[in-house]
Amino acid sequence: MANRNEIEEKYKWDLSCIFESDESFFESLNKFKQEMQDVTKWKGQLNCKENILDFLKKDDYYSKQIEKLYSYAFMNSHLDTTVSKYIEMEDMVSNLYAAYSTLTAFAIPEILKLNNKTLTSFISDSDFKDYDYFLQTLKNNKKHILSYEEEKILSGVSDVLSSFSQTFSMIDNADLDLGSVLNEEKKSVPLSHASYGKFMQSGDRNFRKRVYEKYYDAYKKLNHVISSNYIASVKKDWFYAKTRKYSSCMESKLSANDVSPNVYNMLVKKVSVNLPLLHKYIRLKKKILGISTFKMYDMYVPLVKDVKMNESYEEAFETVKKGLAPLGKEYIETIDNAYKSRWIDVYENKGKRSGAYSTGVYGVHPFVLLNFNGTMHDIFTIAHELGHSMHSYYSELNQPYRKADYTIFVAEVASTVNEVLLLKYLQNNTDDINLKKYLINYYIEMIRTTLFRQTQFAEFELAVHTMVENDQPLSNEVLNNLYKDINIKYYGKQVSKDETIKYEWSRIPHFYSPFYVYQYATGIISAIKIAEDILTIGEEAVNNYKRFLSSGGSDKPTELLKIAGVDLTKKEPFDIAFSSFKNALIEFENLMTN
Repeated sequence: MANRNEIEEKYKWDLSCIFESDESFFESLNKFKQEMQDVTKWKGQLNCKENILDFLKKDDYYSKQIEKLYSYAFMNSHLDTTVSKYIEMEDMVSNLYAAYSTLTAFAIPEILKLNNKTLTSFISDSDFKDYDYFLQTLKNNKKHILSYEEEKILSGVSDVLSSFSQTFSMIDNADLDLGSVLNEEKKSVPLSHASYGKFMQSGDRNFRKRVYEKYYDAYKKLNHVISSNYIASVKKDWFYAKTRKYSSCMESKLSANDVSPNVYNMLVKKVSVNLPLLHKYIRLKKKILGISTFKMYDMYVPLVKDVKMNESYEEAFETVKKGLAPLGKEYIETIDNAYKSRWIDVYENKGKRSGAYSTGVYGVHPFVLLNFNGTMHDIFTIAHELGHSMHSYYSELNQPYRKADYTIFVAEVASTVNEVLLLKYLQNNTDDINLKKYLINYYIEMIRTTLFRQTQFAEFELAVHTMVENDQPLSNEVLNNLYKDINIKYYGKQVSKDETIKYEWSRIPHFYSPFYVYQYATGIISAIKIAEDILTIGEEAVNNYKRFLSSGGSDKPTELLKIAGVDLTKKEPFDIAFSSFKNALIEFENLMTN
């Protein structure tokens, strides 16, 4: 693997557009430390239009400075994680942010002291056009904000009540003994979270069975303590929800993104109705693999061998551009600029952070981190991360700072739209039957793991929280059996009886971020609808989609999605997603059996 200094400059981020040098970073950091004390002059003064407006503008200014400081530090730290300098710089900014948050803690409680009539007048006042949605959200949540003394008490216990996720992480990463397992050659190999996924794709069924049973046996041994920790976490969620006067944990958590519980309920309902499609896929998988008694440890065996692309980065980028061409000339010119202007850090080097991500820096431009190796997966990763970046680019270009940051509810929409468009392009422009099989199965698996599987998780955590809200007793056995029943519901009679899978819930870290995973499912549903509109309707759909990308966080995310033609309160986008899955199944079966 290359050292950082061996990578050509054109494949490296140009972070000088944030700060010209580390010295410039420290100058800005020290200047900010002195300047930020200025915000305290508004304490006790946020009782009139002029003062509130002045404070919000100054708060935006300081927040943008913090964002630039933090982005420069953490992006540099990810380029070589062995360099402690940037890790220390990142820590400095985190401490600075905490200090600034403390200085400005007075603001929201003071603004909320205003009566609803005054808040409403500000919301409709053109002088507050950059802050209307922010103020509307505050007004909507006013009834859930407690008195200053009560908020202090909640703040004081927050460290204790937020420890359940950390406890699980320690159990999962430090205390869990996964041991080793005999591989296909009967050699002992270490089992880890990373190797588990790889081993479950093995063509040796006996090996998969050994891995599966060994892996979940470790969770079985810790089932009581993990169950106790999770039950306490759910009770914590209900404590906060009740204290803040929400009717349920789901309502409490969804309100953070301004999403109605109706969307969550619609998702679970529509997926339940369409489970026969998933059962059909498992039946086809059994047939292709030649397995009469299908087990959960057979679920991840690939039906089509991975396609070896071995494209250069330049070739891969051109392929992505062709796939995204339906989004129009302006879109393609912008990602071309991202390529030429070094928004993207391309290749792996010693010490570089693994994986890929996109991050936006308001007032600069987005950045993408890759670890490109030329595989088919890497080509899709380019498209995926550019989707995030273009969402950030359009939002920051068209929205003021306070409205530019889109919520997590819509965060995966643009990235998935790009993946679907690229996949459709590749499908329609190849005569390679094996590549067609691979791409269709890639799409089917994307929907299975993102739509069906994440909704399965969502249904489980909804059931557990509802039980706590209704004072029903919980135990490890209750959790295990509940998950087993839901798993049977999702995979049907196509999967043989499996007692081991009942422990799967206990390894899912997302359950400690309650009512989060459903957003993966709504994201792919939205993306499929948008991509199909772009490919069938054309320019009008593209323009609507760009308006959505440009809307940032200027309204409720479900309202913003309507701009792109997606109404998640209605059945249409759900029906389109499941129809797309059904059609892919039919095409895949024809290719595999003819």
